[in-house]
Amino acid sequence: MDEKKTGLKDAYALETPEDSRKLYAGWAGTYDDEFVADMDYQLPFHTADAFVAAGGNGHVLDVGAGTGLVAERLVQRGISPIDATDISPEMLDIAGGKKLYRKLFVSDVTQPMNAPTNTYKGIISAGTFTVGHVGPEAIDNLLQIAASGALFAIAINAAHYQAAGFDAKLAGLSGKIEGLILVPVAIYGDGADGAHAADKGLIAVFRKV
Repeated sequence: MDEKKTGLKDAYALETPEDSRKLYAGWAGTYDDEFVADMDYQLPFHTADAFVAAGGNGHVLDVGAGTGLVAERLVQRGISPIDATDISPEMLDIAGGKKLYRKLFVSDVTQPMNAPTNTYKGIISAGTFTVGHVGPEAIDNLLQIAASGALFAIAINAAHYQAAGFDAKLAGLSGKIEGLILVPVAIYGDGADGAHAADKGLIAVFRKV
């Protein structure tokens, strides 16, 4: 499969938030057809399932919501209300058209969030915490807007879990989070091919103290 067509080559080459804005502005309209379908992208669904299995419920913030894949599964599982945030307004436009979210807003999660503190009972993210996108430091910004006891389900590319410092970051949050478990998942399904078809993810599931 041509990685240029699916966008994977460009996605793994991202270095800055502005790079992300430019990529997803041009990708939004074809993302579901040219990436999700062609690569049998399963990570959003696995992440939503892990959230529900751990006892998650609304009010949820879908971080890096993209075109709304996580919310599609959450709604199927009876979870609401759900808000969405993403760095790309174009991706949020697609997500908004699916009528899954209560509220959508643009944000760069590497910066303090434009949302009330201590608000959300659930924080879920798939496809955002990976190479070229968002590193472990952004977890602090998410903790600020989560209510006490809020459940997190954050998917992390397994190849970068240690290399990018996610393991050290989560260990350093002792006293601020509890009950951390790592759920291993396949990022893509059986229909994927190409260099990244066998990529794995780790879903970090924990609660804010």
